[in-house]
Amino acid sequence: MGFMSEFKEFAVKGNAMDLAVGVIIGAAFGKIVDSVVNDLIMPLASTLFGGLDFTNMFIALGRVPEGIAMTLAEVKKTGVPVFAYGNFLTILLNFVILAFIVFILVRLINRLKKAEAPAAPAATPEDVLLLREIRDSLRK
Repeated sequence: MGFMSEFKEFAVKGNAMDLAVGVIIGAAFGKIVDSVVNDLIMPLASTLFGGLDFTNMFIALGRVPEGIAMTLAEVKKTGVPVFAYGNFLTILLNFVILAFIVFILVRLINRLKKAEAPAAPAATPEDVLLLREIRDSLRK
């Protein structure tokens, strides 16, 4: 089997296509969660903690030149290494929210699978019934 035909067989398999769709939807869903955290949750958390700005929570690991605004973006522009723990907290919150939502979805899907009634067994074909009768009569 040639390389291209083997690749074509792999690419058109249902699992590969399902995976591709899942990755695309996951990326879009990740953007939604980013927006929820950055645009809704973090401003509320900032207000609750007295106007604390999580995006500018960092420690400069070098000397910051004078006259530079002490914001994460400005300090990064100077090339000074920074320990940006506020950004890490935001990304960690994104992960926790995303993991929680995935957990809820998996739990819901598992409940739906359990709720499905098992299908009634199919009726035994006539020829199998006849063969069983013959077998039973031969045993006597």
